[in-house]
Amino acid sequence: MSYSQQHVIGLVFYPGMTALDIVGPQTVFATLPGVQIHRIWKTLDPIQTDDGMKIIPDTTFDNCPPLDIICIGGGLGQSAVVDDPEILAFLRQQGSMTKFITSVCGGSEFLAKAGLLQGYRSATHWMFREQLAAAGVQVGTERVVIDRNRMSGGGVTAGIDFGLEIAKVLYGEETAKLVQLLMEYDPAPPFDVGSPEKAGAELVNKAMVYAAEVFNLPVTQVA
Repeated sequence: MSYSQQHVIGLVFYPGMTALDIVGPQTVFATLPGVQIHRIWKTLDPIQTDDGMKIIPDTTFDNCPPLDIICIGGGLGQSAVVDDPEILAFLRQQGSMTKFITSVCGGSEFLAKAGLLQGYRSATHWMFREQLAAAGVQVGTERVVIDRNRMSGGGVTAGIDFGLEIAKVLYGEETAKLVQLLMEYDPAPPFDVGSPEKAGAELVNKAMVYAAEVFNLPVTQVA
């Protein structure tokens, strides 16, 4: 096999993000040949994710090179920064040049606010589908939604599926399959309730109440 083409991927980090939203696809990307990954934030200071993990960015908004793919995830703390003008300006700037504009989970809200999802379909976490639709975005309920050069994953764990779809687009199906096997990505959850469509209304309502109480999410975010 020969992999001569290089791909520059930028993962936008921020305080309060959900680590797995980005760590999942990053693990896929890091397994691909010829990929340069930038972990981007305003500064190189450590940021803390919504579960307490600390991550050190290696690239800033100011020194970030042109990207082939830009990706941003969601997080319990995203409401504090989702309207940040520096983040939205960076997404618009890179989005005007990138081949693929992507998100995982609630990261689609950033793209919508940056004006990068108008006229496109996008996935998001199921709790935020109505919120994203209210922003004028066509919301898909699939694990991964691909609409022209917009690619998005649903909530949290869908980031791995999303990453493998990116791998397929960049390197072909065989390479994506190799990566999946090397990661031993063979999910077999003990319960078949990982989406509201499978969980049913009663469990969905309990999950929303739980999220409001445990994560202190505003009711409007979980309704």
